[in-house]
Amino acid sequence: MDYLYYLFVVLGFFAVVLFLEGVFLTWNAYRGPEKTRIARRLQAISASGGSSEAASLAKRRLLAQTPELQSFLLSMPRVHQLDRLLLQSGLNLSVAVFLGVTVISALCGGALAMFLGMPLLLKVAAVIVAGALPLIFILRAKSKRMVVIEAQLPDALDLMGRAMRAGHAFPSALRMVGSEMPEPIASEFRTVFEEINYGISTQEALTNLGKRVPSTDLSYFVIAVLIQHETGGNLSELLGNISGIIRERLKLMGTIRVLSAEGRLSAWILTLLPFTLAFMLQIVNPKFLSVLWTDPMGIKMSIIAICMMLVGIFSMSRIIKIRV
Repeated sequence: MDYLYYLFVVLGFFAVVLFLEGVFLTWNAYRGPEKTRIARRLQAISASGGSSEAASLAKRRLLAQTPELQSFLLSMPRVHQLDRLLLQSGLNLSVAVFLGVTVISALCGGALAMFLGMPLLLKVAAVIVAGALPLIFILRAKSKRMVVIEAQLPDALDLMGRAMRAGHAFPSALRMVGSEMPEPIASEFRTVFEEINYGISTQEALTNLGKRVPSTDLSYFVIAVLIQHETGGNLSELLGNISGIIRERLKLMGTIRVLSAEGRLSAWILTLLPFTLAFMLQIVNPKFLSVLWTDPMGIKMSIIAICMMLVGIFSMSRIIKIRV
C-alpha cells in the first residue's frame, strides 16, 4: 500500500511538471520574446503602407487573431490607417483589441449616464465621449512618442554623420543608429536598415519611414537624403547642417512653450471647469440642473452656452498654438 502511495505521489509530481512545461511552451509560442519581436517587425511593415505582397500579407496577419474577425476588419474602410496610428503610438495593440476597448468604454459611459439618471441626449453624448476616450489616449501617446523622436533626431543625425565621415556607408550608419540610440528612434531606423538589407530601395525605405513617423523634422531628413542620392554631394555635412537646424528649432520651441505655459494652463482650466462643475452638481443634486433639459427655455440656454463654449475653446486653442 505504501508503494502505491509513493508511486501516486511521483506520478502526480511528473504530471504537474509536465503541465507547467506545457503551459510555458504554449505561452512562449504565442507571447514569448521571439513572437513579440516578429510581431513588432510585422507591425512596422504593416504600417509602412508598402505595395508589395509581403507587406499586404503582414497587414492581414496583424489586424486580429481569428480569421473571421480578420476578414471583417479588412472590409472596414481606412482600417490600415488605424493600424498605422496604433503603431505610431508605440502601444502594443492590434486593431481588434483597440476596437474592443472602444466598445467597452462606450458601454461603460452609457451605463454611468443611466445610473446618474441623465436624459436621452446626455446619454448619447456620454456614450460618444466615453467611446472617444481610447482614441484620445492613442493620439496622446502618438504625440508624446513623436516629441521624443524629434528630440532624439539631432543626436541620431550626428551619429550618422560621424559614422559616414569614418568611412561607413549609409546603410551601416542606419544600423549604428538602430543599435546604439535609445528607443523609440532606434526601432524606426532599425526598420529602415532591415528594409534596405532585404532588398527594398533606399527611396522606398525612407518614404516608409516618413509615413510611419509623421514629423516635420524627419521629413526634412528624408527629403534631403533623397535629393542627395539623386544629385550627389557630401551627405555627412548635409546631416550635420540638418541636425543644427533641428536643434535650433527645438530650442526656439522650448522657449515658446515656457512663455505660453500660463496661457495653456488657463485654457485647460477654463475648458474643463464648466463640465467638471456640472458633473459634480449632477451627482450631488440631480434635480438642480434638470431645468436645463426639461424646460424649453433651459434647452435654448444650454444650446447657446455650449455653442459659446465651443467658440471659446477654439479661440483659446488658436491663441496658444504657435507654429515654428
